[in-house]
Amino acid sequence: MVVVLRVWLRRRGRSTSPSRTRAGLGPFTSDVGLVAAREVRERIRGKIFRVGTLLILAVVAAAIVIPVLHTGKSHLQQVGVVGALSAPLRAAVVASGTSIGITVHLVSEADVGAAHSDLRSGRVDLVIVDGRELVLNKAIGPTDISTTAQLVRAVSKNLGVAEAFAAAGLSAAQSSQLAGAKALPVTSLQRGIAKGATQTTSLVGLILVFVMLTQYNTWILIGVMEEKSSRVVEVLLAAVRPVQLLAGKVLGIGLVAFAQASLIVVFALGLAKAVGSDLLQGTAPLVLVSTLVWLVLGYAFYSWVYAAAGSMAERQDQVQSLAFPLSLPIIFGYIMALTAVGSGSPSAFFKLLAYLPPTAPFAMPVLVGLGTVTWWEFAASAALSIVCTVGVARLATSIYRRAILRTGRRVQLREIFSRAAG
Repeated sequence: MVVVLRVWLRRRGRSTSPSRTRAGLGPFTSDVGLVAAREVRERIRGKIFRVGTLLILAVVAAAIVIPVLHTGKSHLQQVGVVGALSAPLRAAVVASGTSIGITVHLVSEADVGAAHSDLRSGRVDLVIVDGRELVLNKAIGPTDISTTAQLVRAVSKNLGVAEAFAAAGLSAAQSSQLAGAKALPVTSLQRGIAKGATQTTSLVGLILVFVMLTQYNTWILIGVMEEKSSRVVEVLLAAVRPVQLLAGKVLGIGLVAFAQASLIVVFALGLAKAVGSDLLQGTAPLVLVSTLVWLVLGYAFYSWVYAAAGSMAERQDQVQSLAFPLSLPIIFGYIMALTAVGSGSPSAFFKLLAYLPPTAPFAMPVLVGLGTVTWWEFAASAALSIVCTVGVARLATSIYRRAILRTGRRVQLREIFSRAAG
């Protein structure tokens, strides 16, 4: 966005007098830079920005730490043992937990009554009686996928196989050879859908993009409207041209948005590494980076639209009527992306949305997380978004220049275009 603005403003600034340009650096480093610095100072000093950043960091920390605490607790299962349990059967029980990612701790019980008491109190999760019976506190259903349910099914199967080996009269060596048989390798023609950390990261990234695009674009709309209604813009336009004022506002608020998003991503990655979260596993870091890239591209596209809309409003009630229709593409892209993340299987229509600038900030990061997009498709979508952003910026600047000084009532689009045609 900075490069596009610099080239565009340099072309438009060729006719600018030397007195309004600093040391030959061009309008981007003088008037636009001053306006951008002003916007950055105002936003960072505001309580809304500081409190909002702290709340977002707190939510991100909770989303990372709570699953780690829950996972660490659920990965340890206490299994009570009543009566004799041979060493091979003990090894089979422990191996049952290892096969599903659970650590099993065997606890000796004095008798069946003591084992039942420990089950009711929650000291143990499962009891094995004489190696032939499994006892639970509550029954598990066929659709139960809890940690205890998975362990019960695995232990029941392995102990049943061990008992069948013994009934068949197999020797210990033969039983060990059968139990240690390796599964056949499995290959697939297509990639599987994203699960676990990558799917969670895609969901968190979607929420981040939706919240930040809505928040910062609304700031632009309200900021432009307040400058117009208070007549401050008339003073500013006496020193800078409309395109410089608009570009500085968009760039300044954009820098604040990028800084806040970068802080959140760095904080999430650092905290995930510190607490041992699976956020860094698989393609989750790549999803975070792509989310950050499309947050910038999405803001660059929508910011000009919201700025132009703000120049047409003069009161707070007019802002609300303008903000809702502008947010419809954002809401639509967000809902479609949530659906794709939940199903794990993007449709052809959703893949098309990844190439449309209004919905690409939501669709493309999801496709990256699902592994259904190549690097050149990612680059093509980004290039298309940049080209469309340049066109939208030119149109928004034209609307802003014609509407920002027209006060007294809300400016209609047909008035602007009819005036341009005239």
